[in-house]
Amino acid sequence: MSDKPIIIETGENPSAAVIWLHGLGADGYDFAPIVPQLKLPESPAIRFVFPHAPEQRVTLNQGMFMRAWYDILGLDRNSKQDVDGLAAAQEILKDLIAEQIAQGIPAHKIILVGFSQGGALALHVGLRYPEKLGGIMGLSTYLPVADHVAEEKHPANAATPIFLAHGDDDDILPLDFAESAKKHLAALHYAVDWKVYKGMAHSVCMEEIRDIRAWLLEQLETRSEEA
Repeated sequence: MSDKPIIIETGENPSAAVIWLHGLGADGYDFAPIVPQLKLPESPAIRFVFPHAPEQRVTLNQGMFMRAWYDILGLDRNSKQDVDGLAAAQEILKDLIAEQIAQGIPAHKIILVGFSQGGALALHVGLRYPEKLGGIMGLSTYLPVADHVAEEKHPANAATPIFLAHGDDDDILPLDFAESAKKHLAALHYAVDWKVYKGMAHSVCMEEIRDIRAWLLEQLETRSEEA
């Protein structure tokens, strides 16, 4: 399988981009089917980019090789985090953003989206990115190296809208992981839209898809007005 990202465009000549990062052990195909479910208008057109994480050993899964943005050493709150791996993944995502900018889509019309580990990377990079982005969306995720955010965050995205969504029946990343992320971001004065879905496990539900659609359209319309 090619490691080139999957590209889906909702119409001709896209003026905005959504870079959508999959979770641990999945690949870019995991969320590609969500694009038609979002029922987005053809104009303004949006380019969806679904990259594949590199394959590497994951400590949490007995050292098995799988697609992962960085290593997961454990899911306990006190588990050591793969800071070097996060730094390497950050460069991958920055390159993906740069590719969209080179194709004519400005940073302020690029939205970072991720599920689970992908959402953690979207938050990690979005908060530190040196140009204004269109928005950051974290689905069923957490905030990695949270204690580093205050010193590493970039003022360019201090007011960038953030959407966090989680299921209250998630047994992979319990709801309190997301609640902790929300509280940490709020304490740093980020604008966070917060959604909790009753009975949802570590997945995405139709109600969430409707909320994702509304939020994406709201942010892209706002960014258009600012352009």
